[in-house]
Amino acid sequence: MDDIATQFGAILRRLRTAQGLSQEELAFRAGMSVPYLSDLERGRSSPSLAMVVDLARGLATHPSLMLADLIIADIGKPPRRKRPKD
Repeated sequence: MDDIATQFGAILRRLRTAQGLSQEELAFRAGMSVPYLSDLERGRSSPSLAMVVDLARGLATHPSLMLADLIIADIGKPPRRKRPKD
């Protein structure tokens, strides 16, 4: 199973190409650079929540539809990230 960033990138690319949009057109509509969009689609970057919303607007879809197909392993298990100290 791919990590979340890679999965999101594949979903983003699928949605973009299904609408016949180039990376340049979607980047323009979402107000971001083409290299950043390319990094998102390749799973090299993870978008902020605000960026997910901007991408959804650019694709004329709801942000939840961009996340619906993500496969999340070990739901209910704590993440492996470090917790802040009290």
